Amino acid sequence: MKTQTDAHQENRNLPGDFVSVNPLKMSAPLGGALFFLGLDRSLPVFHGSQGCTSFALVLLGRHFKESIPLQTTAMSEVTTILGGGENIQAAILKILEKGTPDVIGLCSTGLTETKGEDIVGEIALFRKKHPEHAGIPVVAVSTPDFRGSHEDGFRDAMVRTIEELGEPSPAIVPNQVNVLAGSHLTVADLDHLREILESFGLDPIFLPDLSRSLDGIVPETFEPVSMGGTTLPEIQRMGASAQTIVLGESLRAAGEALLKKCGVPFVVVDRLMGMIAFDRFLVTLRHLTGRDYPPRLKRERNRLSDAMLDAHFYVGGLRIAAGLEPDALHDMVHFLEENGAEVVVAVTTTDSPLNAHMGRERAEIGDLGLLERRAGERGARLLVTHSHGRQGAQRLGVPLFRTGFPIFDRLGAPHRLQIGYRGAMETLFRFANMVWSRDPENGPETWYPEEGRHEAETHSGNPDMEFVPVRFEGVSALNPATGRNP
Repeated sequence: MKTQTDAHQENRNLPGDFVSVNPLKMSAPLGGALFFLGLDRSLPVFHGSQGCTSFALVLLGRHFKESIPLQTTAMSEVTTILGGGENIQAAILKILEKGTPDVIGLCSTGLTETKGEDIVGEIALFRKKHPEHAGIPVVAVSTPDFRGSHEDGFRDAMVRTIEELGEPSPAIVPNQVNVLAGSHLTVADLDHLREILESFGLDPIFLPDLSRSLDGIVPETFEPVSMGGTTLPEIQRMGASAQTIVLGESLRAAGEALLKKCGVPFVVVDRLMGMIAFDRFLVTLRHLTGRDYPPRLKRERNRLSDAMLDAHFYVGGLRIAAGLEPDALHDMVHFLEENGAEVVVAVTTTDSPLNAHMGRERAEIGDLGLLERRAGERGARLLVTHSHGRQGAQRLGVPLFRTGFPIFDRLGAPHRLQIGYRGAMETLFRFANMVWSRDPENGPETWYPEEGRHEAETHSGNPDMEFVPVRFEGVSALNPATGRNP
């Protein structure tokens, strides 16, 4: 019998355990910083202690293997109690003394949110005291660590950027489209999407565009800002687009903000992995443009069909436990079930409308400890999560398929393609090869079944056995002297 508390948790999709022992999620400020890193000449700033900033800096640096520009207001014990408004102003002035970023993204943290800092009001006071810096956009976003996950912080930063920097336009550019890219998409995913949109004759503006800022560039000189990404003029031109494509259910609020501010209609695409999802996406593009599908995409679809047949013998019936952010989990679960796998455990980080539609299972909000327990109880044979799940996979004795954020113990994670027909084929091969590699290597000793192995060994040419010549009926024996029949 369900208690009133159980029913309340089920309705709100709250976590069953209110203490996270082994966290699955990353923090909201980190998600906000990730968004601002996708803007050209941007500088994310954490309004909190130096430790908060160092933690995010380490994770971002280890995942992307790049130099990450990230600053802090360096709150101390005294300023935390008395108020950190002066720290915000001092940090912005110091940044502007050393460089000229096009955008400054100010993200709050759990420390300052608990105190009740009004960062938006502090930016307004800074504008009044320093009118000479009125031309530098400063986007303040509330991203407390104790609420939501890095997916939520990413979305909130995007909404605030649209509200602050978006500009309505009286004229519409027919083939220009906005692409609000979710935090679960990799650098390779964004590059692939740009190629596909351009093949349909569209001119996309990505927000943010990590494929131009964290794509492995080696600059000739160091600058303390992001190098590459969505430019400020591009953000201001988004109001003239004919359509907005929202990639991820978590960004629906951003699409609504752009519609409210600039009047640009939007469509939400919640899945891009696998044949069914990408078929639906291409149908959407065909309706928007009136153009037929490019021939190369038809070829890639045929290759994926063949790959699904090849991989079915390894992925079909495979029991999988997955723990990811809601957008990434929804995409991954449906992709796996499309290919015959059975997702027996789905654990996510934050509340989302998608949590009730994770294939056969309703997603539970929890941590890696919950993922490990459920995987053991339900007999999962493979774990799907980020690099922090490696210890749990080792304890369970199952392989770990690394995906999501962060991945710091493997190279090339940002450049791994997962969406589209080509990305689905590559991901499917990775799953199949991971399962295949767990089988023992075959050798001569495995050529016979157990019951026939003794007989095979008996006739294998043991030197201790007496030699018995072969006799043929109707043929006389050979003469030992001549080697011929007599």
